[in-house]
Amino acid sequence: MGTLPALPVTDAKPAIVIAAGGEGRRMGGSKPAQTLAGKSLLDHALHWASKHSDLIAVAVRDSDQLDLTSIPKLVDAASGLGPISALKSAFGFAEVHNRDQVLLIGCDLPFLPSDLAERLARGIGSQSCGMPVSKGRDHPMAALWRIEHAALDAFVAAGGRSIWRFAESVGVKRIDWPPDQGIDPFTNINDLEMLARAESRLRQS
Repeated sequence: MGTLPALPVTDAKPAIVIAAGGEGRRMGGSKPAQTLAGKSLLDHALHWASKHSDLIAVAVRDSDQLDLTSIPKLVDAASGLGPISALKSAFGFAEVHNRDQVLLIGCDLPFLPSDLAERLARGIGSQSCGMPVSKGRDHPMAALWRIEHAALDAFVAAGGRSIWRFAESVGVKRIDWPPDQGIDPFTNINDLEMLARAESRLRQS
């Protein structure tokens, strides 16, 4: 059966793909399944994404990593590439579903701003990537991308593995983000201590 031709691009919202391939070695394993305030980190990410797009998928490193029934699961085409594999999967997913932009977010970002997708869409301009910056730090795992399949394939074939460097190579617009009441909304959860701090923060709020 031949490949169906792509339909013309529409003005639909960008797809959102949640990168959930992390092994979570510093957290005892399976980062997406770690519990925060009674829900897994992945469930927090899915809840956020459902408010901002009608097209959501989860990128994983292998088919057995997560048991998902109602959300499309995108399996890395090649192992050992790191987060750049999630971006490759995200590009393919968005393209198949006739979206010209995709927002790739890590599953370990439970405090993402509610206006992230909208502000990045307004700020990306003619660039291929709209990337938030907070407290002087770039956040490539919470960035909006135009689909650049050929450029990404060439980047990976040449040994490229850094999403940040790929953004630089295709053109990136950085969008400054102020802290929310002094707290960085792009705080990511990388170990059990950070998970405990996030738990405390949610209880206080």
